[in-house]
Amino acid sequence: MARLKIKFKKILLKLSGEALAGEQGFGIDVVVVQKTAREIKEAVNLGAKLRIVIGGGNIFRGVAASARGMDRIQADYLGMLATLFNAVAIKEALKNEKISAQVFSSLPIQTLAETYLPHSAKALMEKGTVLLLAAGTGNPFFTTDTAAALRASELGTDVILKATQVDGVYDKDPRLNSDAKVFKEISYSQFLQIHLQVMDATAVSLARENNIPIIVFNGLIKGNLKKIILGSRTGTLIKG
Repeated sequence: MARLKIKFKKILLKLSGEALAGEQGFGIDVVVVQKTAREIKEAVNLGAKLRIVIGGGNIFRGVAASARGMDRIQADYLGMLATLFNAVAIKEALKNEKISAQVFSSLPIQTLAETYLPHSAKALMEKGTVLLLAAGTGNPFFTTDTAAALRASELGTDVILKATQVDGVYDKDPRLNSDAKVFKEISYSQFLQIHLQVMDATAVSLARENNIPIIVFNGLIKGNLKKIILGSRTGTLIKG
């Protein structure tokens, strides 16, 4: 059977940690992780080469902790460790799906992950291994969104796919405003001028500098990732 023609092959997928918590709202929901692994498997079977950056908000949010009085730098490092929890969980789920995956960490924690080096990651990626990129940029004060844009730039990427819990980029928070309108397409500059919150400004600016389009989509809907890879207009496209 012939393989379907895909629009995007080299993909940076940004997953939120919160989505992995499922309905329990905290921690790692094994059922959600398994479903996520099956979506990734489907993308791999289409021929996509995936680099995945994972958030850690289901376990620990550095910004929230620092707002409650914790030292921001220490809080951010704990947040980075939380992303490693999620990356290892997804790796094990992919292993059960017979998909080759490797965790790379921006912080050196050799018992759980390889230390991230671009050339090592690229070599494995070319062999078809899914890259799970944990611990953000390895530096405090930078979000995992920024890590996604940075890794996309380093590893050569056709598109950044940001999986969220809403259907795209809205002009205001759709969870609080029933009249919120979703953008089908928006430029990098317009996104930054309006100060939209679905992705941080540093990440969008870095994507603009390297001319990498971003698609923000609902990652909770089964099949959305496949649709985007095949070229279906799903979510919001952010580009020049």
